[in-house]
Amino acid sequence: MASPSSYRPAPGSIPTNPGVYRFRDAKGRVIYVGKAKSLRSRLSSYFQDISNLHPRTASMVTTGASVEWTVVDTEVEALQLEYSWIKEFDPRFNVKYRDDKSYPWLAVTVGEEFPRVMVGRGAKRKGTRYFGPYSHAWAIRETVDLLLRVFPMRSCSNGVFKRSAQIGRPCLLGYIDKCSAPCVGSVTPEEHRAIVDDFCDFMAGNTTAFTRRIERQMYAASEALDFEKAARLRDDLGALNRALEKQAVVLGDGTDADVIALAEDPLEVAVQIFYVRGGRIRGQRGWVADRTDEGGTPELVQDFLLQLYGGVSADEGRDSIPREVLVPALPPDHDVLEELLTERRGSRVAIRVPQRGDKRDLQQTVATNAAQALALHKTKRASDLTTRNRALEEIQQALALDEVPLRIECYDVSNLQGTEVVASMVVFEDGLARKSEYRRFVIRGVDGQNDVASMHEVITRRFRRLLDEQARSQTVATDSGPMLVDPETGRPRKFAYAPALVVVDGGPPQVAAAQQALAELGLNDVPVCGLAKRLEEVWLPGEEDPVIMARTSEGLYLLQRIRDEAHRFAINHHRNRRSKSMVESMLDDVPGLGEVRRKTLLKHFGSLKKLREADVDAIALVPGIGPRTATAIKDAVAKADATRKTAARTPTINTATGEIMEDD
Repeated sequence: MASPSSYRPAPGSIPTNPGVYRFRDAKGRVIYVGKAKSLRSRLSSYFQDISNLHPRTASMVTTGASVEWTVVDTEVEALQLEYSWIKEFDPRFNVKYRDDKSYPWLAVTVGEEFPRVMVGRGAKRKGTRYFGPYSHAWAIRETVDLLLRVFPMRSCSNGVFKRSAQIGRPCLLGYIDKCSAPCVGSVTPEEHRAIVDDFCDFMAGNTTAFTRRIERQMYAASEALDFEKAARLRDDLGALNRALEKQAVVLGDGTDADVIALAEDPLEVAVQIFYVRGGRIRGQRGWVADRTDEGGTPELVQDFLLQLYGGVSADEGRDSIPREVLVPALPPDHDVLEELLTERRGSRVAIRVPQRGDKRDLQQTVATNAAQALALHKTKRASDLTTRNRALEEIQQALALDEVPLRIECYDVSNLQGTEVVASMVVFEDGLARKSEYRRFVIRGVDGQNDVASMHEVITRRFRRLLDEQARSQTVATDSGPMLVDPETGRPRKFAYAPALVVVDGGPPQVAAAQQALAELGLNDVPVCGLAKRLEEVWLPGEEDPVIMARTSEGLYLLQRIRDEAHRFAINHHRNRRSKSMVESMLDDVPGLGEVRRKTLLKHFGSLKKLREADVDAIALVPGIGPRTATAIKDAVAKADATRKTAARTPTINTATGEIMEDD
C-alpha cells in the first residue's frame, strides 16, 4: 500500500484550469476518475494528512500509485471526458449505477424504407427512434398489439417481410388488419411513413389530437349511414383508450420529465426513475448500487445524471433526454449539466427540485419506491444463508475472534438533553434478528448527558443478570446439546448464555466503558467492539486505530444492520416514554384525575396522538372516567396544544444520535 506522498505532484506543477484526472494503482490500472473546475485545488485536497480524509478516500489514495490529468477548455468538456473515461476504464472507486438486467425499449426503425415497430433490449442503434424504457416487455407488447389496429404499421422481421414480398401474399397480421401490408404494395412508402409518424407522435404523448380525430370520423361515418366504418372507428377508439389506461395520468398533458429519487445508506444507494412523457408514466427503472465515495446526495445525483445521459448522442438526444429532470437535490454543477443536456437534446433542459404541486407529489412517490427497493434488497441480502455465513466469517477474521460470532448483542443509548435516558439491546443469531430477545433499559443511575456512564450501566445490568441466571440454572441434556433451564419451571434460560460478540454504538469511549463493565464482573472472555456511525469504523478495546473493513464487506454490512436496528429500537422506546410523560404533565391539573386513573387513561389510548384524536365520548368510555372528567381532559389537551403551537419552539436534539426530536 503506497503512501500518497510518494507520488504527489511537485508544487506548482498542477494547472489551475478545468480538467479531468485519473488515479492509477501500482499495476497501472485506473482506479478513480474525477473532474474539477480547478485541477490544482481538487488534487491538492487528496494529498493532505491522510487522517483528515474520509476512509473511502483514504483507501483510494493509498491504493493509488500515480495520478495524471488532462486539461480542457470548459466544464462541459470536462463532464464529457469524465464520462468517457469512466466508461472506458471502469474504475473500481467510482459509483457505478448499473442495472441487474437490461430494460426493454419500444423501437421504431425510422431509418428503413418501411419502418417497423419492435420491442428490444440493449444498446441503442443509429437510425432508430426509441420510447421508454419500460418495466416489463409484456406490458409494452400488449400496448403495441392494441395500437396496431389503429396504426397498422409493419411489425414483422426482415426475413418475414422479404418472404411475403417474394410470394406476393402478406402474413397473418395483414389479413387481420393489424398491418397495412407494405410488403405486397398495399400502401406506398409515403402512406406507410405517414402511419409510422402518427404512431410515433402518439407514443410521444400527443394523444388528445388522435382520439378527437377518430371521434369526429366516427360521428361523420354514422351521419353518412356508413355504420360499418363507424363501428370500426369505434373499436379503434376503444383500443386507443385501453392503451392509454395502461399508463397512469400523473401530470398535465404535454409534460416531458424524468423524475429521479434516491434512498441511501452508508454502503449502498437505491435509484428509481420514472419516465413521464405527455403527462403519463411511460416507464420505470430501478436498481441498487454500491457507494464508493463520501459524497452526499448532490454528488450522487450528479454522478447518476452523468452516467444516465452522458452516452446519449446528439441524434438520440431529443427522444432520450426530456425537457425537465426532477431530482431530490441539485447537483453541485447543475448549470454545467444543464448546458451539456441542452446541447445533447438540441433545446432547453432544466434540472430542478420540485417544491410543490403534482410534480412534488410524484417525486415523493418515486422516493417511496426507492426506499422500498433498498429495503427489499437488504431483506434478500440478509436472508441468504451463504451471505450470512460469509459475513460472520469476515467479522471473525477482522476482529481476530476465536470462533464465529453466532450470537451478537448490540447496545445503543438514547437521551434528550440528559432527560429520559434509555438504552436498547438487540440480538442477532446466525445473522438474523431474534426480536423475542430484544430488551429495553431505563437508565436511572446516571445524571445528565453521559453516554459513556450510561453504556457502563446497561452492560453491567445485562451481564449481572447473566451471572445470576447461570447461578440459578441447571444443565440438562437435549438433542441439540446441553441447555440451561430453570430448575423450578424447566423452561430454558434465555439470558444464561454469553454472546459471542458485544457491539456498542459508538467509538473508543463507549467501547472502553463496556469493556470496563465486563472486567468488573469478572467476564474477560466476551469480545467487545464499537461501530462509529459517521465513518463506519470498527473500534476494539485499547486500540489506537480502528479496524477498516472493506466497503463491499458483508461483515461490515451485517454490523451496520445490527447497529441501525439497535438505534431504531432505542429511539422508539425513547419516543414512547416521552409521549407518556407529556400526557402525564398535561393532565396534572385536571380535577379529580389521580395517578391511578391517569395510568388507566394512558394504558387505554397508548399514545398522546391517539388521546388528541379521541373525542369526549371516547374518553368517557375509559373505566373510571365520567363525562365531566372527560370534558376536562379534552380541554386540558386542547389548551396544551394551543400553547405548544403559539410558543416559539426551539428544536431539541438527541445528544446521542444528533437527531432532531419533534413532537408526535
